[in-house]
Amino acid sequence: MAYNKFTLKKVQTQFNLTMETSLPLFRQVPPIEPNARLIKLLDDFVPIAVAIDTEKSRSEWIVAPILGELRLELASKMSIFSGINFEVDPKQQLTGFCDFLISQSPNQLTLTAPVVAIAEAKKDNIKAGLGQAIATMIAAQIFNEREGNPLEVIYGVSTTGTTWKFLNLIGQTVSVDSDEYHISNVNKIMGILTYMVTNKA
Repeated sequence: MAYNKFTLKKVQTQFNLTMETSLPLFRQVPPIEPNARLIKLLDDFVPIAVAIDTEKSRSEWIVAPILGELRLELASKMSIFSGINFEVDPKQQLTGFCDFLISQSPNQLTLTAPVVAIAEAKKDNIKAGLGQAIATMIAAQIFNEREGNPLEVIYGVSTTGTTWKFLNLIGQTVSVDSDEYHISNVNKIMGILTYMVTNKA
C-alpha cells in the first residue's frame, strides 16, 4: 500500500496516534526574506502552476523552487530528495514514492538519516494530504531509529503549492498547525522550513 492510500482516519487508527489540532505551532518562528531569485521564480511560475492545476505542476513549479532555494541556503545542513521510493516497512504498508524528503545529512547521493521532514503536494485539498504526510512521517521516524540516528521531532507539510499546512510528530502524537500559510507569505514559509531543518530538538 502506497503512502498516498492513507487517509487521516486510517493512519490515526492503524498507528494509535493522538491528534492535536488547536496549536499555532510555528507562529513564533521568525520569517526569512527570500532572495530576489526565488521571488522572480515564483512570480513567473505560480501562474503557470495554477493555470495547469495538477499536483505535478504545483509540485514542480512552486514547491520544488521553494525547497530548492532552501537547499541552496542550507547546503551544508541538509539534502533533499524528490520522487524517491521510501521502502521502510511493507508489513505496516509504509512503502511507496514520496514527493519530497528532507534530511539533516548533507549527503545528496543517497538518503541518509536523519530524515527531518517530508512534503506532500496536493492539487487542491490540504486535508487529503495529511494522512499521506503523517504515514510518511511515521516511516521517517522508523527509518531514523533503524539507522541509529533518531530525532525527537519529525516535521511534515501538506501543500497545494499556494497554501501550506505544517505539522509535527513526537512519539505517537501528531500536532497539526492551526495556521495555514499562503504563498504570498513565502517569507514565513521559508522561515518555518529553515526552522524544521536546523532545529536540534
